[in-house]
Amino acid sequence: MPVWDLVVVGAGPAGASAALGALAADPSLSVLMLDRHDFPRDKACGDGIAPHVLDLLAGVGVTGIIDEWTPVRRFALTRGDVGVDRDMARPNWVVPRTVFDHRLADAARTAGAQLVRRRVRGLEIQRHAVLVDGELDARFVVGADGAHSVVRRDLGVKPGPVALAIRGYAPTPTARAASQVIAYGPGRQPSYAWSFDRGDGWSNVGYGEQLTSDRPRPTRADLLAHLEVLLPGASDGGKSWWGHHLPLSGWTWRPSAGRVMLAGDAAGLINPMTGEGIYYAVATGLLAGRAVANALRADSPDAGTSYRRRTARLLGSHLRHTALTAQLTRSGRVLDAGIRAAAADQRIFDDLVELGLADGLITRRLVRGLMS
Repeated sequence: MPVWDLVVVGAGPAGASAALGALAADPSLSVLMLDRHDFPRDKACGDGIAPHVLDLLAGVGVTGIIDEWTPVRRFALTRGDVGVDRDMARPNWVVPRTVFDHRLADAARTAGAQLVRRRVRGLEIQRHAVLVDGELDARFVVGADGAHSVVRRDLGVKPGPVALAIRGYAPTPTARAASQVIAYGPGRQPSYAWSFDRGDGWSNVGYGEQLTSDRPRPTRADLLAHLEVLLPGASDGGKSWWGHHLPLSGWTWRPSAGRVMLAGDAAGLINPMTGEGIYYAVATGLLAGRAVANALRADSPDAGTSYRRRTARLLGSHLRHTALTAQLTRSGRVLDAGIRAAAADQRIFDDLVELGLADGLITRRLVRGLMS
């Protein structure tokens, strides 16, 4: 049997990016992506693509992936009567995962990766390789298999806090056109509804909240009802409703040494403030792929240590800051103060956008706004 240089479990944004990162560093590598679905396939998500994602992909030669989709510059945050509605410093895009993931997987295949439909059942870490499903030999494995990751389970990594959300597509009402809108709920945070205009007459809409032991698990009807309360009419004419779990990031994240790495949702990397995960998926996927290429070049069995160092430089401080902000904004008073400060100062608004959609940090002016 062939021994693959890299087997990637999951071919979504994190998995495809892992393949792209490895092949950009060394085009001669043998890379196999395994996914339980054929592409294109739907994936429950808010579909928001921050410009930082496109910056990362351009670094490995992937461009044009969101061509013909409409940039969205307006971003609105509301909580009851408190709100802010401003232009972002750089526009976002709202692109269905049926489109974005398919194009990204195709880019990885163009770069030299192979994509095979397969539901991975488990892996065994051996001295000189990793055995996937008892029959596929890999020098390294990247687990990019989402919220219910088999690779994470076999590594013995326990998931952290989890949110539950429902997503659908509905006709865009005039009042929310050309905008991404988040409406926070009145109760314990984080809980919010969203409406993200795709620019083609339809919006990605939904509602999500963190699951906790002190309140009942919401039903589908509960989630849809909360959506309608926070964004009246958002679900009118809606279709393609899909519930999904979001593994939220915490204060720290330390990948293990060795031959197997986790990226994206499988690593529990969802922003606890906003539910954003595409930036993390692409960033960590690329870093994992590069770490594999470097380990193979050095004839080392350990890509995980290099991966940990690289991700710590990129995301270490950011994750601590998002965890702190998420904790602070559990207070309605602090959340309202932050929204008011963003409404009063474009720079604070921009700081919040960077913190919520990419790898931004808490700034002094943001602290002053949250505590005012």
